[in-house]
Amino acid sequence: MATFTFKGGVHPYDGKDLSKDKPIAPYLPKGDLIYPLSQHIGAPAAPIVAKGDRVLVGQKIAEAGGFVSSPVYSSVSGTVKAIEPHFVSTGSKVNSIVIENDGLYEEAEGLSIKPFDEMTKQDILAVIKESGVVGMGGAGFPTHVKLSPKEPDKIDYILVNCAECEPYLTSDYRIMIERPDKIIGGLKVVLELFDNAQGLICIEDNKPEAITTMQKACEGESRIKVVVLKTKYPQGAERMLIHAATGRDLNSTMLPADVGCVVDNCDTITSIYDAVILGKPLTSRVVTISGEAIADPRNFEVKMGTNIAELIEAAGGFKSEAKKVISGGPMMGFAMFDLECPTTKTTSAITCLDKDDISEKPTTACINCGRCVTACDEGLVPARLAQFAERFDLDAFQAWHGMECVECGCCTYACPAKKPLAQMIRNLRRMVMANRKK
Repeated sequence: MATFTFKGGVHPYDGKDLSKDKPIAPYLPKGDLIYPLSQHIGAPAAPIVAKGDRVLVGQKIAEAGGFVSSPVYSSVSGTVKAIEPHFVSTGSKVNSIVIENDGLYEEAEGLSIKPFDEMTKQDILAVIKESGVVGMGGAGFPTHVKLSPKEPDKIDYILVNCAECEPYLTSDYRIMIERPDKIIGGLKVVLELFDNAQGLICIEDNKPEAITTMQKACEGESRIKVVVLKTKYPQGAERMLIHAATGRDLNSTMLPADVGCVVDNCDTITSIYDAVILGKPLTSRVVTISGEAIADPRNFEVKMGTNIAELIEAAGGFKSEAKKVISGGPMMGFAMFDLECPTTKTTSAITCLDKDDISEKPTTACINCGRCVTACDEGLVPARLAQFAERFDLDAFQAWHGMECVECGCCTYACPAKKPLAQMIRNLRRMVMANRKK
């Protein structure tokens, strides 16, 4: 079986054995639910409910604030307690709707949809937009925007990102094992928008059961096939995935559509199926609760707005002191300072580690070993870029192609001096982007 990959990358301990064999279990929240109005790239959603209003499961509580935006739906029935700022897992405060859960889970009417065979392309896009689906792999880009390129006839490939290269995460794996028909069904919906495209389901070769399951699911589908990728981090990053699966390259000034590709996470694809075929708006997602500090690592179907501390308790709580809790995975996730935060559309995992390798190992001087260069999947010189970052030398940073960094963290992982190279580069990239906006 041929496998495809890219240059560079690293092989961190994956930690997937902790939760990969744990089936997806529904979790019903206990306390209040908090719905941030900015769970996506673009303009925040605008609330359409007020304090004291009663809401139902699947009822829209905030509408999109523009074309690049996404609505928000209640995942429980109950009463709106407040509309006020709340902390989210990234550490920022976001205006949010707080709903007191009545535990009844009374449902509102679903989305207004036609039978699929009667839908036009515009109908499909309208339902996806109305359902609140965004990129659920972490970026949070509104999906209806991604599926509306200027020249749809030039799209050759729809890539379903099932690589799940981030350590500890197994939510995508469980979706492939348990819900393959939804992945195929959602992909067929997307293919209806692009007449010349082929669907590629991209899976790393360390998931043989998922590969077999998806290959069986797409038997007889002339426009869909499984592409087996070599196991390596960050195989699931958009640029790396496109290169590995199609041989096409793009840089920081380009979008996947510029090389004839559209990339969607497998949870996003199943949410498209739920919206377009079943008429269900996005109110829940699969979340992995894992790490050596967790007593019983699990995969939960989580209602949006559920308290993260609740989920940790549902996974047995901490069996040892958690030295670091991360929203997402350890390579690209965000270290959390407070567990009293809500899950959102982009919460793929909560990783709880019993060791903090970064703080426990001192940083030393660069020894010019070149390991960061070998690990960099963009062919950059991270040690040199970090030096520019220390001096805030924006011109030299850009001249050395610092804006091409995808912030995957491979350089930091590979560095024997334990220098936070990716974090330093990320900070200067933010400064350059802020200056460009000015």
